[in-house]
Amino acid sequence: MTPFYRTAQFLSYSYYRLCHRFEVEGLEHIPSDGSFLLASNHLSFMDPPALGCRLPRNLHYFARDTLFKGPLGFLIRSLNSIPVNRSQLDLGTLRRVLRILSDGHPLLVFPEGTRSENGLLGEGKKGIGMLLAKSKVPVLPARIFGSYEIMGKGKSFPRIGRRLRLRYGPLREFNELDPGGKGGDRYERISQSVMTAISEIK
Repeated sequence: MTPFYRTAQFLSYSYYRLCHRFEVEGLEHIPSDGSFLLASNHLSFMDPPALGCRLPRNLHYFARDTLFKGPLGFLIRSLNSIPVNRSQLDLGTLRRVLRILSDGHPLLVFPEGTRSENGLLGEGKKGIGMLLAKSKVPVLPARIFGSYEIMGKGKSFPRIGRRLRLRYGPLREFNELDPGGKGGDRYERISQSVMTAISEIK
């Protein structure tokens, strides 16, 4: 973890704590070493830094490939972001992600694929199931509460004073989530298992 990354964590947490009474629960569930997928619901653009700012690990992130230009591109690359085409997970990106996981780093994923339209949990996409089937790493489920009200879809600026809460759930081993089988049906069922683990966090 670089000094720049640690500084970004500190600044993010300070903002959330000061402006949104940020509370984080379940830190005891975070593995101290080894790779895992941090799988969370997705309510707003505020979610990735909120999920990472108290995580004592070198977390990696997906980011839309069109963002990797100019100063913003330099910034997000420095924060362990991986460029991805939202329409598909290409072979090069998959290989890079599997290499990051094999090196023992955690990776943040949003199984729903995009931000919620209404603040509610949606359906998981089968891409997360494929990634888990390929990597066989454990999943740390997490759930964010409040970020839709702060800055959900349709809002241009955060609503200061609205409360933000994050809870990490118990770690789930891959074999707990995998029903077996092959192909797309297997991936979809793994994704559903991940979404169920997220929904159980209250």
